[in-house]
Formats: sequence, structure tokens, C-alpha cells
Amino acid sequence: MKIRLTKVGKRFNREWVFRNLDFEFHTQKSYAITGPNGSGKSTLLQIIAGATTFNEGGIEYFLADKKIEEEKIYANISIAAPYLELVEEMTLMEFLQFHSSLKSWLSPVDSKKIISIINLEEAAQKQIRYFSSGMKQRVKLAQAIFSDAAVVLLDEPCTNLDEEGIALYKNLINNYCKGRLVIVSSNDTQEYDFCDERIDIKNYK
Repeated sequence: MKIRLTKVGKRFNREWVFRNLDFEFHTQKSYAITGPNGSGKSTLLQIIAGATTFNEGGIEYFLADKKIEEEKIYANISIAAPYLELVEEMTLMEFLQFHSSLKSWLSPVDSKKIISIINLEEAAQKQIRYFSSGMKQRVKLAQAIFSDAAVVLLDEPCTNLDEEGIALYKNLINNYCKGRLVIVSSNDTQEYDFCDERIDIKNYK
């Protein structure tokens, strides 16, 4: 998988968040988008995910050097972010089974195995609305990392995680993200210290 950004720019009203961003992301590599709060890290990640429009430039997606049609991009990308909501009326098991009907899990895991890996067996039949913020973050990471997608986008992935949760996050990266394209948006080194390259969003102001 390859994602090519050409002169990409984003503005809110008349203020440019970033401009003239040229970059190529390649599979089997991991990247960190860094910068202070409000610098545009999350906005760039949402643009890459196809969830937010940009004002100038272009983005192209390639799989085995063949350009992916715009309507099929979502099938190749998964994302976890603090601002993305879970279906809180569902139990954890119901939510994971529902998610897997939209995007299959990496082989050979299934919903039951995922619950075990993220250490939430006792909450499997509990509605997500009753989860702590840390438990919800584990679920968000799981649905992104275990999705069978070539690209994994992670926005501030350790938000609300305690020490045990951060260790779990690093284990998920080490065990399930090899051979994929991973992009992390963060200003916290422990969230992206495994990344091969870093993009400082301040360089594109």
C-alpha cells in the first residue's frame, strides 16, 4: 500500500493549518505525525483517512502499484481516535461482531479472542456505556488494529490508558502491525517511538 500526498493544504476559514505537504507513505513502514496541540496533526490524519476534505493539492492511494478507486479506499484503512464514538448501547461482544460484519478481522483472530487479548473478558456482555474511558480506548485500538486493513491510523493512541494499557498498546503494535502501513498522530514520544520516520507538521505552515 502506498499513499501519495501532493501539495496538500488545509485551511479553516482564512487561516491555513498546513500547506504544500508533499509526502509518500509506504507499506511495511511506520510514520509519526508530530507537532504541538492545535498544529493540525489530527486534521492531517483525518484527511488521509478520507474523513475530512482538503483545500488544495491531491491524495492518491495505490495497492500493488495500482491506483485504488476512491469509493474503495475505506476498505483498506482503519482508524482509532479519541473523538470517534463507539456504539455504547451495544455490549462489547455485540459491537465487535457488528464491526466484523463491516470489516473482517485479521486471521486467525475472532471477536472472542480479541476480548481476551485486550483483557476485557469480564466486560464482554456489558454495555459499552458503562466502560471506563480506558476500557473504551482499548476497544477503539482493538477495532482498528485487528481490522484486516492495509493501513492503520492511530490518533493519540494512548489517550486515557494507564501503564498497563500503554503496555498493551505496544504489544498490539509489535504483534499485529508488522508488514502494514502505520501512521501515528501524536506529540507523546511513547506513542510513536517505534516509528521509522517522523513528519513535523510545523514544517508545512
